[in-house]
Amino acid sequence: MLPCSTAHGPRLAVSLHLNPINPLLCQPNTYKFSESKPFSLPNRNRGNHSFATTPGKGSKMEEKQSTGPKIPIDESVVPGDVVLDLSTMADQTIKLGGGLRQDGDAISVTKAGKLRFAKPSKYWVEGSQKRYVPCVEDHVLGIVVDCRADNFFVDIKGPTLAFLPVLAFEGVIRRNIPRFEVGTLLYARVVKANAGMNPELSCMDANGKAAEFGPLKDGFMFETSTGLSRMLLRSPTCPVLEGLGKKLSFEIAVGLNGRVWVNADSPSTVILVSNTIMKSETLSAAQQKIMVDKVLQRVQ
Repeated sequence: MLPCSTAHGPRLAVSLHLNPINPLLCQPNTYKFSESKPFSLPNRNRGNHSFATTPGKGSKMEEKQSTGPKIPIDESVVPGDVVLDLSTMADQTIKLGGGLRQDGDAISVTKAGKLRFAKPSKYWVEGSQKRYVPCVEDHVLGIVVDCRADNFFVDIKGPTLAFLPVLAFEGVIRRNIPRFEVGTLLYARVVKANAGMNPELSCMDANGKAAEFGPLKDGFMFETSTGLSRMLLRSPTCPVLEGLGKKLSFEIAVGLNGRVWVNADSPSTVILVSNTIMKSETLSAAQQKIMVDKVLQRVQ
């Protein structure tokens, strides 16, 4: 019996049952109380432990349950980090993007990346990976892999194939359904992305117009990480695209699923632009400008 005492007398006695084979091993979680005083142990089933003890009369020791860490915007996060506590955000509406999930009153991270925020109240985690996770309103580059009577099945680098309805084109009716061969490259928009279901695509914007969506002919398509795709679409214009666009004439379509399509009058320009973009992923904005200047000097 090991007595535990405080300045106000003995409060708790803990008995340890020794193992007859190895006296150094004992059975934990065996307690005896010498007085009927409140004493609570941490709840092992919860992420944040709370303790309430009464060590003696007149003591004001009290540890309240923490509300979870608050991580600043644009800081790196890893799975398990708690970024928001809904119990402290009364009368507020927030929107969660990719990389975040709600677990009770806590908003936690599900993938590594940087925490982003967009007004008025949207939070998401921006990461860089080869595997693409479909998200509604993402613009993607897909490859037709199968044609059916009502749908095209499209590869968008996701966990499952996406389907594109044959009527998801501007001005299309049953009499003029588009025909695409297997291998056709399409620029489309994700309109549905639910767990356990194939994503749904559309070649129209929110107003029902074709806009820039549809098949992409000629040119060259290459694959990158999702982080590089976001960098190319970032506003203001990416230094690489801005520098190349001042001297060269080319077309480019960037999909958030880690695919980039480039087209130009000459194959040499297509190769030059593609190689420059792929080399820029790990460079800072200043380094990208220096690299583009050197590349353009060689061309001239």
